[in-house]
Amino acid sequence: MTHASPVSEARKLLVQVFRTGLQLIGLSSLLLAVQTQAFGFTIEAEKRFGLASAPNEIRIVSSTDIDVFQPVIEGYIQEHPSIAIHYIVSPSQGLYDAVAKDGEVFDLVISSAMDLQMKLANDGLTQPLRQEIIAARPSWARWRDRLVGVAQEPAVVLLADEALAGGLQVPRTRRDLINLMRDNPERFRGRIGTYDPAVAGAGYLFAAQDARMSDTFWRLAEVMGRLDARLYCCSGEMIADIQTKKLLIAYNVLGSYMPRDKVAREGFEVIELEDFTITLLRTALVPSNAPYPGLAQDFLAFLVSPSGQKLLTERAGLPPIDPGVYTERPHLRPIRLDPGLLAQLDKLTRARFLEEWHAAMEQP
Repeated sequence: MTHASPVSEARKLLVQVFRTGLQLIGLSSLLLAVQTQAFGFTIEAEKRFGLASAPNEIRIVSSTDIDVFQPVIEGYIQEHPSIAIHYIVSPSQGLYDAVAKDGEVFDLVISSAMDLQMKLANDGLTQPLRQEIIAARPSWARWRDRLVGVAQEPAVVLLADEALAGGLQVPRTRRDLINLMRDNPERFRGRIGTYDPAVAGAGYLFAAQDARMSDTFWRLAEVMGRLDARLYCCSGEMIADIQTKKLLIAYNVLGSYMPRDKVAREGFEVIELEDFTITLLRTALVPSNAPYPGLAQDFLAFLVSPSGQKLLTERAGLPPIDPGVYTERPHLRPIRLDPGLLAQLDKLTRARFLEEWHAAMEQP
């Protein structure tokens, strides 16, 4: 298992400081900088959309990359030129901490970590949404009047063409995937990627749901651990490493991050496992301290409207909320917005799960 810890990097840096004999005041400043980098709110990317002269601006924080949401934002601004949008990308766990613990100010929060979003809503850190927004969602895609799903996405497996060299068969279930990796250890050692549930909110959600649906997940984790799986914060990085052949297998990748250009998608296959494929809801809420909640709800109403959902599908590549897809593809298993998501966030429950996960992954 390969994983770079911010804390370990900080320790290395401090050792270098002592060796160079920096003065105490310099050491204190450096330590503060290291702590801020390791534990502070992380902005991965940000962009302002709209006219420079727009009299109103809302601040959206999201775990979704800019290029995915850009067509929707531009479509909204085209209809509302008096609005500008400052769009900020942050990892789902850091996004939650920024709202729940740090008091960061945003008008709208969009995240793939459904459980963390539900906790924000359940802890009284959100504002009620307008009835038109709630009514636009089926019952399983909303939580009271505080949280709604804006897209539904499967967590898929990416398999590089090289992984099947020599006539190996495409895995269709987790059992197949286990057998493929176990029977070809030298091919896959160090070239398997998956989320790190200890640091990625969506990663913990996926792992907990996997384990809830089948004990096969733990056997899969043990095999990946023995083969030195690489751990990631986000789907985009796994996709990039599949494209460069650094990885041959990426497990539980969000399908919405797939490149929409056909050439960029060459060289690997996208697989929805037939035993079950977890499907999450990308959800949105308005924080209780939002400076412009009315404008945020206007944007959210557009997002869940037929025109907004069409933009999400055709331009952004995000599947819309569609109950019919589960009948057409019965292997898809939706993660529903229900109290079970809150139970898995209990501190003791989470700690026990991560302890078991680390034990499975850290195989000799």
